Amino acid sequence: MARPRIGSNRSPMRTMQVRQTRGQGGMEFYLRRLAEADLAVYKALRLEALRDHPDAFGTSFEEAVGLPDTVFEQQLRSNLILGGGFEEERFDAFAGFVVPPEEKVRHKGIIWGVYARPEVRRAGLAKALIQTIIDAVQGGIEQIQLSVGAGNGPAERLYRSLGFEPYGLEKNALKTGGRYIDEILMVLHMRQD
Repeated sequence: MARPRIGSNRSPMRTMQVRQTRGQGGMEFYLRRLAEADLAVYKALRLEALRDHPDAFGTSFEEAVGLPDTVFEQQLRSNLILGGGFEEERFDAFAGFVVPPEEKVRHKGIIWGVYARPEVRRAGLAKALIQTIIDAVQGGIEQIQLSVGAGNGPAERLYRSLGFEPYGLEKNALKTGGRYIDEILMVLHMRQD
């Protein structure tokens, strides 16, 4: 039996509505899957992340700012992209998730593009987004992978707190402004053998 894939009509995230939850300090925030109707908000937040934090992402702001809206629409259609904020329709953070289409690697999912605006960091919003992804795909995949810049201690600690473990280091993974950035490769095993 084929497993539901993110983006398919059988996916548990296809129908995800607003999820209300509490972060650190009891602050309430809202999470939901972003859809094509959220294109302007998603694109603006994604470009903000790329512009303000060029060391954290594999795509550059300069590359992304010139892309047509259809590229961002396709990301929203083919990936699970969750947005979150402290008001129901204001998004201050997002996280992406995709399952590769190739048969031999469909047992893995990849978390990508995690971003939270500076003013909402340490409130538990990014953690809630990632935990929501983990909960949603439980039973559908065997592992979730991600990578994090070797100098990004807060992000690495966040991922470790959710059970991710390092399994490698990619030296010189990114090159920006003439300098190299190593990336820590991390995995969360969903299935216990």
